[in-house]
Amino acid sequence: MARQRPLEVRGRTTVITGAAAGMGADVARQLAAKGAHVALVDRNAEGLAAVVATLEGTGHTTHAVDLTDDAAVADAVAEVEASHPRIQALITCAGSSMLGDIGQLTMAEMRWLMDVNLWGTVNITQALLPSLHREPAAHITHLVSIYGLAAPAGRIPYAMSKFAVRGFTESLRHELERTTVSVGAVYPAGVKTGIILRGRFAAAIDPDVAQRAAEAQAAMYHTEPEHAAARIVDATVRRRPRIMIGREARLVDVLTRVTPTHYWGPMRRPLRDAIDTRTPVR
Repeated sequence: MARQRPLEVRGRTTVITGAAAGMGADVARQLAAKGAHVALVDRNAEGLAAVVATLEGTGHTTHAVDLTDDAAVADAVAEVEASHPRIQALITCAGSSMLGDIGQLTMAEMRWLMDVNLWGTVNITQALLPSLHREPAAHITHLVSIYGLAAPAGRIPYAMSKFAVRGFTESLRHELERTTVSVGAVYPAGVKTGIILRGRFAAAIDPDVAQRAAEAQAAMYHTEPEHAAARIVDATVRRRPRIMIGREARLVDVLTRVTPTHYWGPMRRPLRDAIDTRTPVR
C-alpha cells in the first residue's frame, strides 16, 4: 500500500471526544498549537469550558453530549458541521473503566461500559463519516488499549469493549481503504490520566477494596499524558494505521504474538494487587 500523504492541520478541524480531561484535553491543546481548529466533545460541559479557555488560536467549539444517546449525537454532529466546514479528523478519546470479576458484575454494569466505550465510539464515527468523506484527505484515530490486545482477569467489561473497538476499527479501515478516509488504532498502556481512579467498580465490591485495586494499577502507569497526546497527534497527522504508546504496550504486543494463549502468565504477577477485588462487602 502506498504511503498516504499527511494531513494539513492548519485551518482544518479535528473532532476530539473525551476532550474535557486527560489525553483528549492534551490532544486538543497540541492540535490548537499547530493551528488546527478543534471541536471538543464530552459529557462534562464545565470541563470542556475549562479546556477551551487554555487553547491557542480561535475557531474552537465545545459540544456537551452523551455519546450513547443517538439523537444527542446526531444533534451535536449537526452543530459541529455548522461551525466547522472542513472536518478532516476524528480522534476518539472518550471512555471509562470498570473493576470487578464476573461473579461481582451485573449485566447492567457490563452493558453500561460497552455502551460508553464501544457504542459511543461507533456512534460518533458513523455520524461524522459524511463530513470526513468530503475532504480530499481525512483520518479517524480510535484509542483502543493494550487491553484490546491482552485480556486481564478482573477487567472483563473493559477488555470486551476494547477488543470490540479494535475489531470495529480494523473492519472500518478495510471498508474505507479505497476512499480518502484512513483509519488508525492507538494502543496506549500505562498513561497517567487517572481513568482507573475515576472509573466505576461493581456494586458488589467493598469500596475500600476497589480503591486499593485502582490505586495499585494506577501506580504501574509511567507515561505522561502530554507524551501520549503527542504520539496520538503525530499518528493522526501522519495517518498511521497502528501505533503503541508506552513500553508496556510494546511488550504486550510482542507477548501476545509470541504466546497468544499463555500471555497471562507473565502478566499475572505484576497485576496481582490491581486485579484483587474479591474481599466481600462488610
